[in-house]
Amino acid sequence: MEDGEWVLVRPPTEIECWSPGWGGEEDEGVSSDPLKVRFFGPAKHWTDALPIGNGRLGAMVWGGVASDTLQLNEATLWTGTPGNYTNPDAPKALAEVRKLVDDGEYAAATEAAVKLSGNPSDVYQLLGNINLEFDENHLAYAEETYSRELDLDTATVTVKYSVGDVEYTREHFVSYPDQVIVTKISGSKPGSVSFTVSLDSKLHHHSHSSGKSQIIMEGSCPGKRIPPKVYENDNPQGILFSAVLDLQISDGRGVIIVLDDKKLKIEGSDWAVLYLVASSSFDGPFTKPIDSKIDPTSEALSTMKSIRNLSYSDLYARHLNDYQNLFHRVTLQLSKSSKSVMRHESLEKKKLVSSRTGVYLEGIEDRVTTAARVKSFKTDEDPSLVELLFQFGRYLLISCSRPGSQPANLQGIWNKDIEPAWDGAPHLNINLQMNYWPSLPCNLSECQEPLFDYISSLSINGSKTAKVNYEASGWVVHQVSDIWAKTSPDRGQAVWALWPMGGAWLCTHLWEHYTFTMDKEFLKNKAYPLLEGCATFLLDWLIEGRGGYLESNPSTSPEHMFIAPDGKPASVSYSTTMDIAIIREVFSEVVSAAEVLGKNEDDLVQKVRQAQPRLPPTKLARDGSIMEWAQDFGDQEVHHRHVSHLFGLFPGHTITVEKNPDLCKAVDYTLYKRGEDGPGWSTTWKAALWARLHNSEHAYRMVKHLFDLVDPAREADFEGGLYSNLFTAHPPFQIDANFGFCAAVAEMIVQSTSKDLYLLPALPQDKWANGCVKGLKARGGVTVNVCWKEGDLHQVGVWSKDQNSTRRLHYRGSIVTAKMSAGRVYTFNRQLKCVKTYTL
Repeated sequence: MEDGEWVLVRPPTEIECWSPGWGGEEDEGVSSDPLKVRFFGPAKHWTDALPIGNGRLGAMVWGGVASDTLQLNEATLWTGTPGNYTNPDAPKALAEVRKLVDDGEYAAATEAAVKLSGNPSDVYQLLGNINLEFDENHLAYAEETYSRELDLDTATVTVKYSVGDVEYTREHFVSYPDQVIVTKISGSKPGSVSFTVSLDSKLHHHSHSSGKSQIIMEGSCPGKRIPPKVYENDNPQGILFSAVLDLQISDGRGVIIVLDDKKLKIEGSDWAVLYLVASSSFDGPFTKPIDSKIDPTSEALSTMKSIRNLSYSDLYARHLNDYQNLFHRVTLQLSKSSKSVMRHESLEKKKLVSSRTGVYLEGIEDRVTTAARVKSFKTDEDPSLVELLFQFGRYLLISCSRPGSQPANLQGIWNKDIEPAWDGAPHLNINLQMNYWPSLPCNLSECQEPLFDYISSLSINGSKTAKVNYEASGWVVHQVSDIWAKTSPDRGQAVWALWPMGGAWLCTHLWEHYTFTMDKEFLKNKAYPLLEGCATFLLDWLIEGRGGYLESNPSTSPEHMFIAPDGKPASVSYSTTMDIAIIREVFSEVVSAAEVLGKNEDDLVQKVRQAQPRLPPTKLARDGSIMEWAQDFGDQEVHHRHVSHLFGLFPGHTITVEKNPDLCKAVDYTLYKRGEDGPGWSTTWKAALWARLHNSEHAYRMVKHLFDLVDPAREADFEGGLYSNLFTAHPPFQIDANFGFCAAVAEMIVQSTSKDLYLLPALPQDKWANGCVKGLKARGGVTVNVCWKEGDLHQVGVWSKDQNSTRRLHYRGSIVTAKMSAGRVYTFNRQLKCVKTYTL
């Protein structure tokens, strides 16, 4: 790249082999805005900075001119040590709570259930900062020349600005194949690059120079959940870390000077490249840091040595090849009706006339920030911004969850605090699951691997929790966890802490992975053993209940209180709708998996089959909504953020438009009653639910609802919304809604079962009149491309690389059965007639 000679040539992707055949109007009404998040000034707040990452290493690029910061994260940096996630006093407390529930003393049961609570999770930490200090003349940069942008197509952040007649460029990316954060700084004139670089951290650390071009920073995380400024004698050793920064400058021009044994000063170079690698002593959730055999400094130096012979161009090419192999699998183009587009463009042209001179400002649209686009979405409803946010979610998942990394936590991997909101910990009553909703439909199945590794760890600790706390077999996880695979209840009130369904919900992702990939080896070796253990616990957890039904007792609906018949607020009762919906889903998946694997006669499968008809049905309240609890209790907070009782519709599959029209009508009213306001993740969950109901109007209303620009200086005034860098807000920042948005948009365009494909089931025809999506995945290992014009289906292409299959295609009431051979592409027209087929 620095010599300007290399050219990267890649083979065409699967989706590029299929063309919709627009009949000479290939791009009519279809947008092609570049997939870039843009700023025209340095970041003022953390949520103005731009995120880059490779699953394990992350950085936030602020883009300051005279001084700049790259705020760094490493996914294994957490407080604490492996914990004991059992409570020998729990069985006695459980018996007490169950009796109070049986007696209808729900408020007393809620109070007594605190005895079942445990300790808090540990806390996600940060790594530190790369600090860059430039010459004083950078203070006089020309503000109108400044740009800072994240290009989703290349996973690269570029900062540009001019000082006098010199244009400066900084390029930042994080390589997964080479496990390094790379920054290149260059100037348009020879010898114009001069700056000082150093490393620091809010954690306990020490940094020093090593040789003439390297800085090593070593430090440690607290061994307990305490701020690192406190050091007590009984504080156990926490996770150790090391970061190594290496520097290269142009040959023959420029010098590097070591300052204070911990800074490097570069003077008079043409360009400089910074390489940052990091490692920790974390050796899995069951090894105490003090017993770890990993030397993080040796690990980091070894990684640095492995890239020593790779040029910047080599590293960038390897990064690009790896990243684009994932990112380019799916394309999405949306636009309004071609008639309204023409009208809109003439209006925009009028807007771009300078009020001072009356002259049309050619090219000024290129100087519109992404934040300004978010702000104007309420009026212009620009479909290309939906494209950008959809692909931004896919970019974030690739950047924070890759094979070998930790699962994406509450903030993915990006965190600036030693005490982040909600500890940055994975929450299992919606947030962790939502992080992975787009992985399968949006064609990033590999990104789910860290989740499956994590579930395996949870099952080990969870079997101890199940045995001691509940005298049950199998394994259990509650509502919050951490890097140590915590499985016991959280501290505090039962309304959030008492929820033993976290592991069961996670298990549904195992079966979903099989249904999308048809990977039988995965089902046999990874998924089924975990599903078995989960179902075993659920069978032991269920007790004989009222009316001959099996009962989940005690039971809560996540984070939501009700008004008991005696008028007292409570959260603990029995058989909440969500508990039963999750159990029903897991039991169904165990039976289906057993059929695939030839395990129908297994004792566990027989027990599950016997239990299925004894689960209580989903019930309707007096007002026609879905009942959230086993009885029609009063609702203390009608507009509560969680929609847990609708799990059966989405992400579950036990309520469908075809099979349960009456329940779907009740879901419709329940969503209407719940209202549209809520945190970002609530907004996107509701969008997906409306999509499953095939209600395009309301699904789109929730999409639009998310486009609310949050001011970080007064974020408490907001509920949901987007920050200027497109991070989603609770507020504060939580990454789950970024992923929920992808999944919801995908649901609006394509839905599937093991035998059915629903085309454009919730397409907002008047908002996205023209469009094309390529590369979405459907159940059965099928890839789907679908294009539409003026709100009507134009063509659809479907194929499966490895499976012969039969699919029912659904579009506006028409159903066509299609037999598909593995490795062949089938193109259907708007009447669902197959018009073309060829070998992939």
